[in-house]
Amino acid sequence: MMSNKKAAQVVLVPSPGQGHLLSTLQFAKLLVNHDHRLTVNIMLFKSPVDSKTTSTATNSLHSESHRINVINLPDYTPKPPSSDSERASSMDALIDFMKPHVREAVTKLTGSPSAPPLAAFVLDMFFTSMIEIAKDFRVPALVFFTSGATFFGMTLHMHTLRVRDNLVAYEWEDSDSELTIPTFANPFPWRNMPTFLTRKQWDPIFMSYASGLKEADGFIINTFEELESYAIHSFHDAAFPVYPVGPLLNLSGDDDRASETIIKWLDDQPPSSVVFLCFGSRGWFHQEQVREIARALEDSGARFLWSLRKPPPEDSFMGAPSDYSLPELTELLPHGFLDRTAEVGRVIGWAPQAQILAHKATGGFVSHCGWNSTLESIYYGVPIAAWPLYAEQQSNAFQLVRELKLGVEISLEFKHELMFGTTRVLSAEKIEKGIRNLLTDTEVRKRMKEMSEKSRSTMKEGGCSYSHLGRLIDYLMDKVSV
Repeated sequence: MMSNKKAAQVVLVPSPGQGHLLSTLQFAKLLVNHDHRLTVNIMLFKSPVDSKTTSTATNSLHSESHRINVINLPDYTPKPPSSDSERASSMDALIDFMKPHVREAVTKLTGSPSAPPLAAFVLDMFFTSMIEIAKDFRVPALVFFTSGATFFGMTLHMHTLRVRDNLVAYEWEDSDSELTIPTFANPFPWRNMPTFLTRKQWDPIFMSYASGLKEADGFIINTFEELESYAIHSFHDAAFPVYPVGPLLNLSGDDDRASETIIKWLDDQPPSSVVFLCFGSRGWFHQEQVREIARALEDSGARFLWSLRKPPPEDSFMGAPSDYSLPELTELLPHGFLDRTAEVGRVIGWAPQAQILAHKATGGFVSHCGWNSTLESIYYGVPIAAWPLYAEQQSNAFQLVRELKLGVEISLEFKHELMFGTTRVLSAEKIEKGIRNLLTDTEVRKRMKEMSEKSRSTMKEGGCSYSHLGRLIDYLMDKVSV
């Protein structure tokens, strides 16, 4: 039963990274649209890496609801790291900077006698060290997990194995053996283990992060039960509540001229004929790999739309990829490639991803398997060719191809070393095989279409995500002091 209390406020503290911020803001909108008693206060600061994303997101909220308040915290300028260990621990420095500002802002929010009572903190999955602030205000701390439930379970399980059995993941990276993980229906190969679990430099960061998760009072996950039923059911006996309330997607289009040109080209292509290649806001490749991709596309004969980004400068800290100029592209790609493929393909820079996936001409998505991109592709019913790069993308790729059978494989164990080490090159032959399978596997296409329909209905009344959201709001309102 829903509580009869009249009003409550929630504090959201999102990470400024694009993959985290946009889905968190969608969650804020979901809360206030579902229950008129709730006010959401979003603690926001501009990241030097994703400042455009932060500004765009903030502007979009102003017209959404008077019950969403954006509280702008001071800008954060990171100190350039002088070592790998400093680079890996940069998130700690960010959180230490934020803590006093968050504490001060919440004190002001709750200081007035007329202010609605505070129901909970909702913290980004990387901000669990802020749970101490929630405890100071004597309210629950919930974690907003922007990846899937399957990977969430992997994170908790790997931490348990590390603490209980002293199992060190980076000692097993080259093993041919497999591991049983409660949220995966199939044994998980060590070779597919995400990079952040298999690099010694990241071990102290992972241990701190995962142990912080275990301090939370509950978890809100950007997924839906129809997609990850096996993983979600594995939490039924857990000591904490789990609320899968997704898919939370930012599907609004961009109206700039670049988008118009891309969509106009797609309008001229046959239905389900174009392979879209895009590797996320931080996806890029070195020249040798770029040329292998180009050769694969040309040899496949497929129509294609390729979002190709320039690597950030080597001396930049967390720099984002940028777009190539035409002369740079001509130099980068195989000689004559742009001319030979002019009738069937386009090489672009930044891509309006949601608009492209929504287009009837798009028949497949060569993707890094970032979770937001995965959810968007499912929503629009576009099969995926999995090519993970970093973060948790290797486990997402395994889940998509082996567990859910919603995609085909290009490589499930590829690791792009953004910070440490070197990256091997994937051959044109392997990439071409994945592209051909992507366009011809009718069973994968059928399954993806069925899951697309479920992703669109789950948040409607009677759907699983709608029900879980109701449970979450009941939980929030019941925690409000009388």
